[in-house]
Amino acid sequence: MHELLTPAEMGRADAAAIAGGIPGIDLMEAAGRAVAETAMALVPEGPVLVVAGPGNNGGDGYVAARLLRARGREVRLALWGDPARIRGDAALARARWEGPESAAAAPLPAAALIIDALFGAGLDRAITGTPADLVRAMNASPAPVLAVDVPSGLDGASGRVLGTAVEAAATTTFFRLKPGHLLEPGRGLCGPVTLAQIGIPASVIADIAPRLFENGPALWGAALPRPGRSAHKYARGHAVILSGPMTRTGAARLAAGAALRAGAGLVTLASPGDALAVNAAHLTAVMLRRTDDAAALSGLLADRRFTAIGLGPALGTDARERALVQAALAAPPAAVLDADALTAFADDPARLFAAIAAREAPVILTPHGGEFARLFPDIAAERDTPKTEQARRASARSGATLVLKGSDTVIAAPDGRAAINANAPPWLATAGSGDVLTGIATGLAAQGMPGFEAAAAAVWLHGAAGTEAGPGLIAEDLAPALRRPLARLLA
Repeated sequence: MHELLTPAEMGRADAAAIAGGIPGIDLMEAAGRAVAETAMALVPEGPVLVVAGPGNNGGDGYVAARLLRARGREVRLALWGDPARIRGDAALARARWEGPESAAAAPLPAAALIIDALFGAGLDRAITGTPADLVRAMNASPAPVLAVDVPSGLDGASGRVLGTAVEAAATTTFFRLKPGHLLEPGRGLCGPVTLAQIGIPASVIADIAPRLFENGPALWGAALPRPGRSAHKYARGHAVILSGPMTRTGAARLAAGAALRAGAGLVTLASPGDALAVNAAHLTAVMLRRTDDAAALSGLLADRRFTAIGLGPALGTDARERALVQAALAAPPAAVLDADALTAFADDPARLFAAIAAREAPVILTPHGGEFARLFPDIAAERDTPKTEQARRASARSGATLVLKGSDTVIAAPDGRAAINANAPPWLATAGSGDVLTGIATGLAAQGMPGFEAAAAAVWLHGAAGTEAGPGLIAEDLAPALRRPLARLLA
């Protein structure tokens, strides 16, 4: 399981390891060694400048400096802060350093590589004054910057920039990734992240009990549907996708095709009468049923063979569409709500949440930032609240699994579990991509996958399909591109 630790939780892990008999200086030595190894791989030759702060992050920098010097590298160390304030293991690491040390000041001396050991993940206030000048000087240097733990100026809990932040070419962190490594803009500032194990026993995780994870198969793979040899289409679930009117049918067809590719044994497109001919002209394996209004949808979903419904893409936002959403939520199947199915309740989100609370089957909501702000305006207005916490609060309020979309999509469950997705390529930012995600989630839910696991798997598979399809993809490429990632998972 790929747990993520906030800076506070990482502090608890360090303390637990030390309380268990591992000297803190041993952990620092291992951390510095990992930084030195990354430095050698990143820039094998030339002088190194270590910019250190007075805390443990600086202590890691002192160890890396010493070990690099022992390997024949020319190393200079620039310290910001009063040396008399350095305490504990950091002071011991500094005492072991026998190379040149100077007061850090901009402009910085030339180097082939800069190691940023100024501030770690636990920074909780904006960088100003001389440290801000040092950050700007590192960013202005032609030398690549290797960050220790996180780039200085980055909030390890939220990924936010605190005043200004180092733009690192690479980052080395320890024991577990932090949320700030995956949440934007932090993810874009870290460069490739090396995760080093420094001697903290994995057993400390049990006491910390983190509820935040990096999204991936380790989180939900055990729940991924695996058809047996005797499986038939009726045993693999029957998904329903609700189509918009005649001029807005494409989004639902994208979702329907994705639901089928995700493994649903059958998929039916529920279409208003004026769109039947348009949809019929494009459909093959996906079935078609006329569904003009909420009463017709209720009648359709009364058939217990339907196991999930996805609706919202290009649906519309008027009273008719609100009634369709409520009919879907009043029916037994699992439900995935996206786009217009969310915006239709922007003026009365409590009505939507009440309908969710009244049902037993899982509900997945998949808003992008604008839709999220319409449903949860007070939560969205809290700009300093990490995206993970915003998603958790929204999930708890709505009673649904919440997929807060973006390049750093967060999936949150009402029970407090959350995951950050990091495998989405930038070329997924294309029209119809979100409709495909709705379909994947609906297809997985139709097969009985629980809400949080279905949502997290859908987001990851969506990213994997985007990577498989590659640059230049359009939304129609994504469903066929699911085949290889699914094959690897199910092998």
